Amino acid sequence: MLEFLKNIMNKEKNPLTNEANLLHRILNTDIKSEPNSKQDEIIFGCGCFWGAEKCFWKLPGVVTTSVGYAGGNKNNPTYYEVCSGLTGHSEVVRIIWNKNEIDISDLLKMFWECHDPTQKNRQGNDVGTQYRSAIYYKNENNKKIILASKEQYQKELNKKNLGLIETEIKLINTYFYAEKYHQQYLASAGSRQYCSASPTKVKLRDFPGSKYKLNDHIWDNFDWQVDKCVLRSDNNPIKNNL
Repeated sequence: MLEFLKNIMNKEKNPLTNEANLLHRILNTDIKSEPNSKQDEIIFGCGCFWGAEKCFWKLPGVVTTSVGYAGGNKNNPTYYEVCSGLTGHSEVVRIIWNKNEIDISDLLKMFWECHDPTQKNRQGNDVGTQYRSAIYYKNENNKKIILASKEQYQKELNKKNLGLIETEIKLINTYFYAEKYHQQYLASAGSRQYCSASPTKVKLRDFPGSKYKLNDHIWDNFDWQVDKCVLRSDNNPIKNNL
């Protein structure tokens, strides 16, 4: 993926620092907005952030998404710096959601199912610390349900003898927006339809604290038995009504 990007991007410092706001290509919402009292935010690392972001913007109740870098030790890193492995950042997706329309347990279900959390510092063909599985939360109240979902998913993985979860889970305060051309990349004209995620095909069941709001017909749009099913779907958000 790095060689491909060299042909379409310029090296930028402080990506999106000077952008007052930037509208989501699909949701038409400000990707730099902060959650209000009816909303919350979470940050997920699921391998290459292109395909991961599309997984989440399609879910009803998601207000906005963006891609960026988190979990490292350098302010405003560039894509090249993150790919070097020297900044310690992971490629991530930031999600803001409406708590009345979708629950954090729905987002956690998507997270665990859309990639392979047992792979360490890689996802599919993409290898490096920037592709590690991660959950970064800003709201301490979300820690308990995150850990409960991990415990339950590990139980499901154990039934299939699929190994231990390697996901990094921690509270963070900083998130750095990736360069503009990465935002909703798969919905941009001429984009390379690429996703490195390698789902285990194991589903997350009910777990302590789970309060799923999305109906089964929503999840029918994500058939992990089909290779790269996210790439095979259109970019439109899924409607919550039949």
